[in-house]
Amino acid sequence: MENIAIVFTCIVFLLVVGLFIRIIFKFLEYCFVLLFERPFFVHFCPFPKPLSSDAIDFLNNEFAFYTNLSDKKKIYFQHRIARFIDEYEFVSRNNFIITEEVKVHVAATITMLSFGMRKYLCNVFDKIIIYPSVYYSNISKQYHKGEFNPMAKAVVFSWEDFLKGYDVTNDNLNLGIHEFAHVLHHQGLQSNDTSATLFSRMYNEINDEVSVPKVREQLIQSNYFRIYAFTNQFEFLAVILENFFETPQEFKKQFPNLYYKVSLMLNQRY
Repeated sequence: MENIAIVFTCIVFLLVVGLFIRIIFKFLEYCFVLLFERPFFVHFCPFPKPLSSDAIDFLNNEFAFYTNLSDKKKIYFQHRIARFIDEYEFVSRNNFIITEEVKVHVAATITMLSFGMRKYLCNVFDKIIIYPSVYYSNISKQYHKGEFNPMAKAVVFSWEDFLKGYDVTNDNLNLGIHEFAHVLHHQGLQSNDTSATLFSRMYNEINDEVSVPKVREQLIQSNYFRIYAFTNQFEFLAVILENFFETPQEFKKQFPNLYYKVSLMLNQRY
């Protein structure tokens, strides 16, 4: 009995110490974020999950964001794609065939958006639904190309339109980026991890800046952001992230302050 009591005491002590260290770490990182506007670290995977050679070939041939990464970061990128594919359900509609390439392309898109965040798996959705082309929504009574439905915890794509987003890489129209931007928006406003805290902070600063009539008018008159961006705050964020990833140099040239805040929000500074 005495030995059991000693073991139990040791376990409780270790749990208390672990909790204390966690609290101290979170506090110190919070202060670090306030000072340097980034987390202590982003990537940590001592045992990265591998992708198939076909998947890696696809990334090398079709995904420019991946090819521009260092060799070390490519391993992190592959690991996150593999984790994403394991974590979320892919659902076919209207006889669409979901191949490995389809999964990798979808996973690479959200991995690109969240690559600067330590917590990259979102709990605001649990499935990806894919139609061959535009589909009719019984909720809105309209045809859709894609959507994020937080109530159904689903991200939905027309595959034809998803691919069109990558056919032209500088038109600032990318369905995958747009819908996953909505996902990050919801996740960022609901979660309390370091990346979400930074996301929410910079998002609020962006909203404050854009709400100034003079700034808003400059954004509209520039014709750089399509007019759909000004529908509401959710669509504005989704559109500016399309621009951020498709034409970053032009974004930085025309609106350097806004570009800088978006880069901080995503923790992707180039």
